[in-house]
Amino acid sequence: MVVVRESADGARFLLLRAYRNWDFPKGLVEPGEDPLTAAIREAHEEAGLTDLVLEWGAEFIETEPYARNKIARYYLARTRTERVILKVNPELGRPEHHEYRWVDLTEAFNLTVQRLQRVIAWAASRVVRPAQLA
Repeated sequence: MVVVRESADGARFLLLRAYRNWDFPKGLVEPGEDPLTAAIREAHEEAGLTDLVLEWGAEFIETEPYARNKIARYYLARTRTERVILKVNPELGRPEHHEYRWVDLTEAFNLTVQRLQRVIAWAASRVVRPAQLA
């Protein structure tokens, strides 16, 4: 789930770091669960977000295949939550991620790999005001 929060300086995107890799909250779809419900659940499980607003409905973007032909699907949601909680994954006994950051568009591009930059551009085209793109 690409999660965006408005700040005094414009849109900020939530990125989570696991080891050296920055990404958005994401995970596997559980049996009987649709992909959008899974995305909402993962944002709650991985970042403690409970106030997501799905302003863009079920619109999504998928990545190109990566790492053993996986394809990640990302939806877009807004939150007002600033403090993210990196919850402990019961299976791991620790949080899945080491750090989170609310980043602007430039930092989002700088921290992520190419497959996610296409996702960021898609999300930015929907949420970033023209003055922020300059």
